[in-house]
Amino acid sequence: MEQIAESKKEFFLTRPVQFLIHWRPFPPYELICYVLMFAGATMFAWATMFTDGIYLFSIEIIKPIFLTIATLYSGFFAALIWNDITDKDIDIVVHPTRAIPSGHISSKKFFAIALVFSALTFLFAVLTSPWCLLLVGVTALFVAVHNKYLKKIIKLPAYSEIFTPVQWLAVPLFGFFAIFTALPATGDINLSVPVLGYLSIHRAQLLPMFLLVLFTYFADDAHDLAEGIHDVEGDRRLGVKTYATSFGQKNAAKISFCMLFISGILGILLWFFTVLSLIFLIPFVILWFYTLDQSYQLIKTADDLQRKHMGKIMGKKGYDYLLFSFSLIFLDVFLQLINAEYLHWINSIV
Repeated sequence: MEQIAESKKEFFLTRPVQFLIHWRPFPPYELICYVLMFAGATMFAWATMFTDGIYLFSIEIIKPIFLTIATLYSGFFAALIWNDITDKDIDIVVHPTRAIPSGHISSKKFFAIALVFSALTFLFAVLTSPWCLLLVGVTALFVAVHNKYLKKIIKLPAYSEIFTPVQWLAVPLFGFFAIFTALPATGDINLSVPVLGYLSIHRAQLLPMFLLVLFTYFADDAHDLAEGIHDVEGDRRLGVKTYATSFGQKNAAKISFCMLFISGILGILLWFFTVLSLIFLIPFVILWFYTLDQSYQLIKTADDLQRKHMGKIMGKKGYDYLLFSFSLIFLDVFLQLINAEYLHWINSIV
């Protein structure tokens, strides 16, 4: 058995690409959804500039879309690896099969991989714009300090899960800032700062950005609370303040349900106040109701041990809700763009 474990460890250390593939059991749909999510944030930000319908796709929008995908995908892997490093004590209790607790890789070697992904994140961010680099830098600094120190030190009830979703707010904000800095200064609000350059913001973009940021926060926190129920013993042992450790598992399930409910209202408001159509709204509402029903089952469960088991399942379903919602935003905007291109082609022939 020791020889098998040693050979497996050598496999992970000598073949980093295979290691990343096997490091977490990412379903293929999830890896695809990240591309749609990151691209959708930028495309949605661009589409909200126009109050009279989506304009034709232009070459100037392609660069920020691809740079957003590259930046946020690199940042996603970097954040996960940093989280595995900083949470290794918790994972020993609740996730013993993960890379570090299982002995597949040392914290030192994982640290080196995290540095590579972090460097790629900053490189792609600065290629997008200095403003985007600033956003990524501030987010990375907060996440690093929060994960390593603050969530184990600060005793404010539920502190960890109040602030953990902040890292996901970088997705909608990066998409909007990529657009604010990519196009000519034709917006209603134009700001130029030395070194950082200019921002050009259309007032029509502010409400959609605000709603998307709020939606992201509540949808992500709802899934975090469910996973926190599953991880309650490890968090309690290390003094991490989550909703489950601060207020109990059943109350955490109720709060998770409320956050999920609020996120659905925010999703509907996104449709009502932006260019999003029924292509987004109908499947989104179905997805929201389904996820609400699953979240309600977590509340109804009487046994805490069973609730802990269900928390892990509900956490994954809540996470899929977040990913699929962004994917629906991408799909809606993309199909509207295709339709606009088609109509333009028909008119040019006529």
